[in-house]
Amino acid sequence: MISAASARLETMFGAILATRSASGQLIEALADRAFDLFEANIEAQTAHLPPLACQKGCPSCCALRVSATAPEIFLINRYVRKIDAGPAGSTIGLSRRIAHANRATRGLSETERMTRREPCPFIVRGACIIHPVRPLACRGHASFDRRACAQAMAGRDVDVPLSAPHRALRGLIQDALSSALSRAGLPSGLYELNHGLALALADEARERDWMLGTDSLAPARIATDATA
Repeated sequence: MISAASARLETMFGAILATRSASGQLIEALADRAFDLFEANIEAQTAHLPPLACQKGCPSCCALRVSATAPEIFLINRYVRKIDAGPAGSTIGLSRRIAHANRATRGLSETERMTRREPCPFIVRGACIIHPVRPLACRGHASFDRRACAQAMAGRDVDVPLSAPHRALRGLIQDALSSALSRAGLPSGLYELNHGLALALADEARERDWMLGTDSLAPARIATDATA
C-alpha cells in the first residue's frame, strides 16, 4: 500500500509534469524538486544520529554502481556539457572520462567493480565535480565510518555502518518520482548512471525522445536497485 508521504510526493511531481510538460524546464523542475526535498528533510531525519564520516576528498563509495532516474541523468548531462564547453573543459575531458568509465565497468558485478577499483569519472582533484547535481543515489548513501568504507573498497569483508534515514528518504523520493513519471506516460525506470550519461552525451536527441515517451535510455536500464 502506498504511504501518505509517498502519495503527497507523487502529487507534487505530478503537478510539475502537468504544468510544465511542454516546457524545456521540465528536467530541471523535476530533478531540482527531488533534490530540494531530500536536502530539506534529511537533517531532521538524522538529528538523533552521530555525525557522518562522509567528507570532501573521500571517494571510497564512488566505485559502486549508481542508479538514477531519467530526469537526473538528463540534468547531469546538461551540467557535463557546460563543463566541457567551459575554459577547463578540454583539460578535464569529463565526457571522455565518463565514456571510459562506462566501457570499463558496464556489465560488471559489484564485486568485480570493487576489484577493478575504476576511479569515478566525476572525482577531479579529490572532489566531485558534479556535486551540485549529484543524483539521489549519491545523496542517500552515507556512512558513519570512513575506515570501514576504505576497507570494504579494498576487498575486506566488513560491515559498513550506513545511515538508514538517508537510504529511506532517497528511496521514498525516487519511488514517488518514478510513479509520477509512469502516470504521465514517461519512461520511469532506473538507469546505470555512467551508461545512461554516455548515451545522452553521445546523442542529444535522447532527451527529446524521452520527453515524447520513448525509453531512449533503455540500454542502461537496470532491473533492481541493489546498490547505490
